[in-house]
Amino acid sequence: MTPLDFDALAKAPLRREPFEYAIVPGFVRPAAAEAIERDFPAIDDTGSYVPASLNYGPAFAELLDALRGRALAQALGGKFGVKLTDLPALVTVRGRTGPRDGRIHYDRAGKVMTALLYLNRGWQEKTGWLRLLRAKDDLENYAAEVPPEMGTLLVFRCTPNAFHGHKTFVGRRRAIQLNWIDSRVQCAWEQGRHWLSAATKKLRGSSHAHEGKAA
Repeated sequence: MTPLDFDALAKAPLRREPFEYAIVPGFVRPAAAEAIERDFPAIDDTGSYVPASLNYGPAFAELLDALRGRALAQALGGKFGVKLTDLPALVTVRGRTGPRDGRIHYDRAGKVMTALLYLNRGWQEKTGWLRLLRAKDDLENYAAEVPPEMGTLLVFRCTPNAFHGHKTFVGRRRAIQLNWIDSRVQCAWEQGRHWLSAATKKLRGSSHAHEGKAA
């Protein structure tokens, strides 16, 4: 059985203001959550990592396969009215956020759709909740706030007004991000960029590369 709850996705309302998005609590089945948490890769730095640069267990691998699968692309495409099944998908993983993460931004560079799956059990912090914003320069003017709780999925169309950000949180904040991109060349370039960042961090022991746009 897939670790993803597609019924929860189907039932989640599609919001259209200030941009198109859906929030799906419990998208990871409770029975799968403990093993996924156990098998999540050890990530000691901030930044985004392609899965091939990480070591992880079988439950996390199964989750990645489900997220990359055609079924999710079909379900999201049907919900938003966008054909995703023919588009390449970039998957990245984050384990921590730092003091420079969370700044307001929108997803550019040919991205069509973004999906964020949070994997933090029992989130108690008041910061680190992703805010979907009505303006590009006001973190307090938000339409929705998404807790980075275990199994919570956020999906949104990547439009120029899809501004988002969060208040500073320093520490472990686990998430998987999927971006469906309108160009295979662009997708390959993005993947290579994340590969280079991961390799550079290993060489210099830095925890600062790729900070600033954590979602």
